[in-house]
Amino acid sequence: MVLPCRDEAPALPGLLSRIPPGYRAIVVDNGSTDGSAEVARAAGAEVITVDRPGYGAAVHAGIEAAADGPVCVMDADGSFDPAQLRLVADPVRTGAATLAVGRRRPVGRGVWPLHARIANAGLAWRLRRTTGLGVHDIGPMRCAYRADLLALDLRDRRFGYPLELLIAAGRAGWRVVEVDVDYHPRAAGTRSKVTGTVRGTARAIRDMSAVLAR
Repeated sequence: MVLPCRDEAPALPGLLSRIPPGYRAIVVDNGSTDGSAEVARAAGAEVITVDRPGYGAAVHAGIEAAADGPVCVMDADGSFDPAQLRLVADPVRTGAATLAVGRRRPVGRGVWPLHARIANAGLAWRLRRTTGLGVHDIGPMRCAYRADLLALDLRDRRFGYPLELLIAAGRAGWRVVEVDVDYHPRAAGTRSKVTGTVRGTARAIRDMSAVLAR
């Protein structure tokens, strides 16, 4: 499984301790200044470093470093429960889906800021109209086979990566399923690069809108 990471040191020990057996954790450090890489190594994770900034750059490098077979991607901020990895992995492993994506279901009020939810809903609506895929979340938890992901030859290396993946999957005729996953508050001491501020959300919308325009 691939964990893109930038300044998530407070979240990593607890997160990595809950990774279910059978999953190989690859933490992709993308410019952290808080010692995230060292914390991840101390917790037993494999760590690779990507100098090029951007969510897509980190995810792509992690997928390249992964072994052949199903690859899960999940944020490293503690907002997802690793025990639920099977929810997105099982449809791919059984052949029921080529790509499984998690639809975030907040576990409490305030977990997912309103400005971020509105932006996500708008992008998902445009995606459904563009591709016909029945997805409602451009979510950061997903699973597909490594070879399939690399064959799509995705180009975006910023926040547009998840949207480009879904568009390319729709065009390729993939079977895409959406499963509900719990969305928790981020670990104390970490801050979202997207949902944490209006500016971060606006940057993600800009990157994703550029993908839609293409």
